[in-house]
Amino acid sequence: MARGTRTNLATLAGVVGDNSPVDRPAVGGAPTNVPLSELAPNPRNPRDDLGDLSDLVSITGTQLQPALVVTRDAYLRLYPEDETKIGLARWVVINGCRRLAAAENFGRPNLDTVVKDEVAKDRMTLLAAAVIENVGRRDFDVIEEAKAVELLIGECGTVEMAAMKLAKSKGWISQRRALLNLAPELQAALRNGELAVRTARSLAQVPPEAQVQVWAAEQERGHKKPEPDPAPEPENREPTRTPVTAAKVTRSFRRMEADPVTIADALVDYLDADGLQTLIQALTDRH
Repeated sequence: MARGTRTNLATLAGVVGDNSPVDRPAVGGAPTNVPLSELAPNPRNPRDDLGDLSDLVSITGTQLQPALVVTRDAYLRLYPEDETKIGLARWVVINGCRRLAAAENFGRPNLDTVVKDEVAKDRMTLLAAAVIENVGRRDFDVIEEAKAVELLIGECGTVEMAAMKLAKSKGWISQRRALLNLAPELQAALRNGELAVRTARSLAQVPPEAQVQVWAAEQERGHKKPEPDPAPEPENREPTRTPVTAAKVTRSFRRMEADPVTIADALVDYLDADGLQTLIQALTDRH
């Protein structure tokens, strides 16, 4: 299937849930032990970097989960331009590229695999299989996720279909895609753990040329020494409080150009459990 070609919902339903080629083994498909020389990693793996493989050092003795592979012919029907990348390999690893790399790195000569050519029925299904394996993993950072999601949308043709393939909400898809609007410096900070995802989502709403300055200003505010506590007021005097009105809160959100997801995050941070219940009831009453 060509990039961007749409698949109707009936076709899509046949490869998700109980019928998913990713979620269950093929009927009668028993793991087969294959020499590493006959395996090639997926050239379309959405990961930029396989990361630290030390957590897979035990693969030299035990492989807990077989790698999912497709035959050379099935893969090349979708990506004939990748023939030089897979060399003479008989199978292409779709799920299990880290296991393959760990086996090569730590001296295991072979890998247990399960062949599922139905995963290579079209580009959308193959890419979704590779993305599903990685999304949510601790070592798969959110920028990699965002890039992978963007690739999948390109294959699916619509956000709705990509969300269905990943079993994610459209809101989750939109949040990940927004991170690609971050300046390169902020993307690097996010990947290094210096920038929180929640803050990154807010910064993604700022014009790119101003994002770094806004983040620097927020960091500076966070490092300022706290003001000394004011002198206590007399016990018989009520503390002065500035009344908060809905109009003031609305103006604050407008100044920040806050989107609904960011507003929801802020309210979850601000309110306790009882406050959230009261908020939900208030919104219900006004609906």
